[in-house]
Amino acid sequence: MDLGAVTKYSALHAKPSGLILQYGTAGFRTKAEHLDHVMFRMGLLAALRSKQTKSTIGVMVTASHNPEEDNGVKLVDPLGEMLAPSWEEHATCLANAEEQDMQRVLIDISEKEAVNLQQDAFVVVGRDTRPSSEKLSQSVIDGVTVLGGEFHDYGLLTTPQLHYMVYCRNTGSRYGKATLEGYYQKLSKAFMELIKQASCSGDEYRSLKVDCANGIGALKLREMEHYFSQGLSVQLFNDGSKGKLNHLCGADFVKSHQKPPQGMEIKSNERCCSFDGDADRIVYYYHDADGHFHLIDGDKIATLISSFLKELLVEIGESLNIGVVQTAYANGSSTRYLEEVMKVPVYCTKTGVKHLHHKAQEFDIGVYFEANGHGTALFSTAVEMKIKQSEQLEEKKRKAAKMLENIIDLFNQAAGDAISDMLVIEAILALKGLTVQQWDALYTDLPNRQLKVQVADRRVISTTNAERQAVTPPGLQETINDLVKKYKLSRAFVRPSGTEDVVRVYAEADSQESADHLACEVSLAVFQLAGGIGERPQPEFKIGHSAAETTCNINNAFGLGTANRHTVLIQCSDSSRSFAKETRALKMTSTVAIHQQLTMIN
Repeated sequence: MDLGAVTKYSALHAKPSGLILQYGTAGFRTKAEHLDHVMFRMGLLAALRSKQTKSTIGVMVTASHNPEEDNGVKLVDPLGEMLAPSWEEHATCLANAEEQDMQRVLIDISEKEAVNLQQDAFVVVGRDTRPSSEKLSQSVIDGVTVLGGEFHDYGLLTTPQLHYMVYCRNTGSRYGKATLEGYYQKLSKAFMELIKQASCSGDEYRSLKVDCANGIGALKLREMEHYFSQGLSVQLFNDGSKGKLNHLCGADFVKSHQKPPQGMEIKSNERCCSFDGDADRIVYYYHDADGHFHLIDGDKIATLISSFLKELLVEIGESLNIGVVQTAYANGSSTRYLEEVMKVPVYCTKTGVKHLHHKAQEFDIGVYFEANGHGTALFSTAVEMKIKQSEQLEEKKRKAAKMLENIIDLFNQAAGDAISDMLVIEAILALKGLTVQQWDALYTDLPNRQLKVQVADRRVISTTNAERQAVTPPGLQETINDLVKKYKLSRAFVRPSGTEDVVRVYAEADSQESADHLACEVSLAVFQLAGGIGERPQPEFKIGHSAAETTCNINNAFGLGTANRHTVLIQCSDSSRSFAKETRALKMTSTVAIHQQLTMIN
């Protein structure tokens, strides 16, 4: 390692004084003008990781659903996974090192990880469409080359496409060809095979409106669409020709604001979806005949996919195990439907894609989706071996096995992928003859509310049981338990933010009124017991209990006078369900007919 060259080049990518950043699930993210030194240093780190693993490592320059002015970077490990946790710590340490400490930090990492510095390194780089991304990706390349590493710059890619390229390169192309053409052809071929297997359902020519968040997804979907246009017509909106990245559009906006993106007119019962800025999230939605907006988020996507996959296994006659992985934010109705109706086991992990992906690897077929629409399905080698033996099966079972083979090829198993997931969903809806309304009617989401409470130190809160129970401070979980008992079909949990001194509160119940009150009462408990700062939380509702009744509930729980003389500190997230939908109680009555249709494989 030429430490002199590192010092020389590092001075050209100087660290701003006092800037401290943390590498998390999303890598590093902040204002683009603060990231040049981070990019150079992540190029260094990627080269070291490549030398240690003797594998290709990926570096993606993107800030996903963040505003256009931001940017970010994350590293991709050999099988397309998130960076290993121990190397996340190295990333944080390296990014925050002062110039005079750079050599020492690099040597420390190399020694701790037993990196053979004579080993060759190879790094692939991708970037999104942000104005700052091209220059920042060059800074990554500078870091790779100063340590003697080789690189391939893919240029403009979706984040999942870079994960795919890394996976392909490290499996000797067994997973696929590490080119855009290879990606397009693999997914499109599998999709078209599935569409051919779909029986005529009255919707012979399928069409879909796609909001691309003015991001990279539009460019790549446009390049790809001619491969599958015989099976699906896509109409692109917010394609980057005008409008800012992620501004009033994209999956995060639609989910948070419970309304369609700007620039898209939706007719009654028209199927629509939105990608996020780097095309690793997807949500569906539609307007009903009365003009009400209906969101179909990651929970319902996971339900559709896992139900279909289980039915294929039953049809084939295989007893391979399938599991669905969720986080505590998954709507309770989705969990009940999967466990009680579909008899699919559900497992909960801590928030963060890396936790879900790791758990999903434990099953023959593991399906994971966060409610925000980020997710995929993973298939074990045992499943793929069974499929290869399908020629020996009788015709009906062979047909189901062929469907499963194509579904496996259609998923991007390296990462959540909006394009891949879109094609999977469209294929399943076609195969089942389901409309978007019938899919939505599988179950009704429980109304929920998400709030956040400012605290002096978020580390006061610690959790267990996949973040669903608070361990500290003392008495908080007991208080939450008592509050939950007051409402039907209710639950609530709190967890510290990973990036700021706030505590996030989630509550759901049988009505929006109850969910709102439960969330605010739990927020007050957090404020009281976890060192809240500023003014105390106090509920302000447009509907629901009277002010006197609300005050009485809070005073009963926390002492006389608690609810008086205070104004609202809590910031209400818009990610709760729209009132048109939220005020409906849980209904499972529509499930039976749709379930019967869903369980009939064409």
